[in-house]
Amino acid sequence: MASQVAPSNIVVGSIVWVEDPEAAWIDGEVKQIAGEEITIKCKEKTVVAKASNVNPKDPEFPSSGVEDMTRLAYLHEPGVLQNLKCRFDMNDIYTYTANILIAVNPFQRLPHLYANNMMEKYKGAALGELSPHPFAIADSAYRQMITEQISQAILVSGESGAGKTESTKMLMQYLAFMGGKVNNTEERSVEQKVLESNPVLEAFGNAKTVRNNNSSRFGKFVEIQFNEWGRISGAAIRTYLLERSRVCQVSDPERNYHCFYMLCAAPLENSMASEIREDFLLFV
Repeated sequence: MASQVAPSNIVVGSIVWVEDPEAAWIDGEVKQIAGEEITIKCKEKTVVAKASNVNPKDPEFPSSGVEDMTRLAYLHEPGVLQNLKCRFDMNDIYTYTANILIAVNPFQRLPHLYANNMMEKYKGAALGELSPHPFAIADSAYRQMITEQISQAILVSGESGAGKTESTKMLMQYLAFMGGKVNNTEERSVEQKVLESNPVLEAFGNAKTVRNNNSSRFGKFVEIQFNEWGRISGAAIRTYLLERSRVCQVSDPERNYHCFYMLCAAPLENSMASEIREDFLLFV
């Protein structure tokens, strides 16, 4: 097997990223290249690494990062992570990669990002014209649906605790804002019913895990139907891959589904809750 050599864009004096067991990636200057081994002087130590574990670093990378990572000189793992960290440090938790939105969980409430004036701001704006935001993705899908008369789909994906549930709420909130219409024949409009269904779904499908206090333990397909005028006419929510094992066993220190704890905390004068609670305790 032929030995690996350093990439042509890595020479002595180059600034590079090298894998680190503690920090994932650290940067440093190349001091020596010997075949597949590269000696790198970092801030606190000197590292000898294989060429496969070294990536070039952009010396002109802006300190504030970039909103769209297709503009990065090097779209590799350390470059992506550096950009996301720079933006996160400035409370910019959203970043584009073309028409893909990357969200970093801020682990705090940022209500100013989701107010009505923000929805008005993104209404009709082209994707990429304003700062990255879930409202921009939702608006783009809504506009394409209206223009092309074709159903659209938005995929929300990520690991546990990444913020999928909250991102889905923001998307639904914007679609309800765009397609909402008060129905005079009912007390609540369709869009209100769709948004108000979230707490119920979370109670019966979300649980506390070691990584997330409100983790969705099921998959959810939300279908929002619009009429020819772009107004919400109906909705359907389908759940799948529910963790049924949680009903009969729980791994310490995790919790079961929220609904069980809500039932146990319900006041005694609530007869329905009391009956369900007794049946539940008998079952357990």
